[in-house]
Amino acid sequence: MSPNLKTVPRHIAIIMDGNGRWAKARGLPRIKGHEAGAQAVRECVEGCGELKVEYLTLYAFSAENWQRPKTEVLALMRLLEKFLREKTPELLEKNVRLQAIGRLTDLPRGAQEQLHKTIEQTAGNTGLTLIFALSYGGRLEIIDGIKSLLRAIELGHIDKAMIDVEMFSKHLYLHRAVHHATAMARFYKERPLCRRRRIWPPPAPLRSGAVVVEAFAAANACPT
Repeated sequence: MSPNLKTVPRHIAIIMDGNGRWAKARGLPRIKGHEAGAQAVRECVEGCGELKVEYLTLYAFSAENWQRPKTEVLALMRLLEKFLREKTPELLEKNVRLQAIGRLTDLPRGAQEQLHKTIEQTAGNTGLTLIFALSYGGRLEIIDGIKSLLRAIELGHIDKAMIDVEMFSKHLYLHRAVHHATAMARFYKERPLCRRRRIWPPPAPLRSGAVVVEAFAAANACPT
């Protein structure tokens, strides 16, 4: 693959939606859809690495997902932990750095520990930055940004008169790590991009139609 670097997005964001419906359409348990989603993550990482994309953000588990059946949530957390544990050597081999955003303390202890371990192990990598959005919500990001601003004011780091759009953006989840997403896709698109979506200016969609797990290969990273 010889991508035209002028057309490759610097930052791609993907909402991993529809895994359960993908499985249901094939008469499979929902967890099989999530497992297929994990495989799609691997393909996306490989494709973005080949295309020299700088950042790939995966909206993997929203704050609203905690409302799903406990058995499904537990299975998802175990899958996350397993994925991180098994894929860390591959991330190191491919020079991928892992980061995470969201309310990470909401995650079970095992998942938190493995997540932070993988982040620490890949911190020195200089290739693609892979960002997992976990226990994430656009409204929560605004609330957490406001709380962060208030703490900074209380500590005397900033004066409230200094607060503007640029200052506020520095207290949002992604500011410390990445450039704004320039392309976004979701695996299923029946529903609007709502509370789960980040609050940065809207990026361009990668495709006009639905993108399902099995069809989201490396070539889909190139904008039309």
